[in-house]
Amino acid sequence: MDKVQLGKSDLKISPIVFGAWAIGGWAWGGNDDQQAMEAIKTSFDAGVTSIDTAPIYGYGHSESLVGKAIKELGRDNVEILTKFGINWKTTKGEFYFNAEGNGESYEVYAYAGRDGIIQEVEDSLQRLGTDYIDLYQIHRPDATTQIEETMEVLKELQQQGKIRAIGMSNHTVKMMKRAEKVIDLASTQSPYSMVYRKIEKDIVPFCVEDNVGILAYSPLQRGLLTGKITADYEFKGDDHRPGTKWFKEPNRSRTNDFLQKIKPISEDHNVSLAQLVINWTVQRPGITAALVGARNADQASENAKSMDFVLSKEEIERINTELEKVVIDHDV
Repeated sequence: MDKVQLGKSDLKISPIVFGAWAIGGWAWGGNDDQQAMEAIKTSFDAGVTSIDTAPIYGYGHSESLVGKAIKELGRDNVEILTKFGINWKTTKGEFYFNAEGNGESYEVYAYAGRDGIIQEVEDSLQRLGTDYIDLYQIHRPDATTQIEETMEVLKELQQQGKIRAIGMSNHTVKMMKRAEKVIDLASTQSPYSMVYRKIEKDIVPFCVEDNVGILAYSPLQRGLLTGKITADYEFKGDDHRPGTKWFKEPNRSRTNDFLQKIKPISEDHNVSLAQLVINWTVQRPGITAALVGARNADQASENAKSMDFVLSKEEIERINTELEKVVIDHDV
């Protein structure tokens, strides 16, 4: 799998990035560590060399699993993308949510102040078993800390060699412009899928013009666009998806109807609907890479093969034509 340049940075990543939220267990109905390790290794063997994680994914568990995998894969063979700014070890910043995990209750805060970042980067480096992070991203906005202050700290970490490139996640264009007055922004990470294309209005045009990479997360809309989430699908444990708008009716049925209309294209290429959706996503204007999660080797293998075929212009037009007919009710 040929790597792609990430914005203005010197960092190259795989166009499919292993999304490591689900392997942390929290908010996804639990997880099997051994299967998670196999998923990472399978992805790597198939050419997916970039892994995106965060401390909040399982309260450190996802990063620890990634760290174990990296020991076997070789640090120089993998690009580590992780984050900071959602913190359960402090009450500073902006209260975000209450949660439970690992048998404990947590108060979680959005905090991107200097002391928080310094502590978080050291914690992440230790869990990941490395002395540098390829892409360090602020996970979400912190209303209590000026963006410029946050970026100054990241600039120092970059100069110290602890991080290679700087990214943002879930931030607006206005916020990115403020950040760029201090640092060279490598990328932004934003939710983007066939049924949620909000970033096409402002973030995509800005990033294309300013050469900022876009890491599209949830390209499968957390599994909905695989076609496997039928009306009778049973969610387990603390799986957060049933409460989100895309999984509620009529959105779920509308999405599945759309998938059936484009299924013949996937059959023509002998690929799954999920592979078709991922391939389409990576080809969208401005998109650098798609972050796709996997909790076992089979899922990882399927995701990695999403770039093994080429969609023709006519096929893309057919998909887009059907997509324009989909009406998603974002108020449910």
